[in-house]
Amino acid sequence: MTSLRSVNVTRYLTPLREGGSLPAIAEADDDFLYVLKFGGAGQGPKALIAELIGGELARFLGFRIPEIVFAHLDEAFGRTEPDEEIQDLLKASVGLNLAMHYLSGSITFDPLVTRVDSNLASRILWLDSLLTNVDRTARNTNMLMWHKELWLIDHGASLYFHHSWDNWLEQAKRPFMQIKDHVLLSSANELEEVNADFKSKLNGDVIRSIVGSIPDEWLLKDSPFETADEHREAYAQFLETRLSVSEIFIKGVQDARKALI
Repeated sequence: MTSLRSVNVTRYLTPLREGGSLPAIAEADDDFLYVLKFGGAGQGPKALIAELIGGELARFLGFRIPEIVFAHLDEAFGRTEPDEEIQDLLKASVGLNLAMHYLSGSITFDPLVTRVDSNLASRILWLDSLLTNVDRTARNTNMLMWHKELWLIDHGASLYFHHSWDNWLEQAKRPFMQIKDHVLLSSANELEEVNADFKSKLNGDVIRSIVGSIPDEWLLKDSPFETADEHREAYAQFLETRLSVSEIFIKGVQDARKALI
């Protein structure tokens, strides 16, 4: 099972207002700064589950991802926060949340400033197609430049099927139509090579190790499944099925690229 460190949040510092779920910069008891994502935010634990799965799959495949940790939030935080909206968020998020190392001094990736080579662009599109990540567009790239290297952040909008679980196994076999809006679409022309490489590395054992690290308390809240294990099994089946038919979403990317011409 994938092992994430756990930290206790010691100071709430700054809300990141550009995030729809009001993430924040916070300090933990290991003296590091983190971008803290709250289980009590609008999409609840589902965004944290998508973040964990997406981020750890990306890390396994060799992408630069800030360290992801479990972050425990004490009930005392909500008592002293003067902003009522933030106070409510903190109170609703007491317990286990998710956080990523804060990359101090990083800047938002700008495709007009930084060129991404074809192989890296193809790898990122493959990942986002697997995860059905709708949030890597020119409007919101969710990529950072840090020490002249490209880092991927924020996979909380991935796996959007889990907001309803309607026909989820069928959805695993479909092309990812929103890939047409991907910020790196025009640069990705090594998709078949990347597909062969990633399929040789990623397998069910890896997927189940990552899915196995999802906390029970996130899975049991508003769950359509009777047990946390059944819920984990569904995530694993979705990803394993999608991986097995990756040629379908690769063709979807290639069709979207042709439409650009």
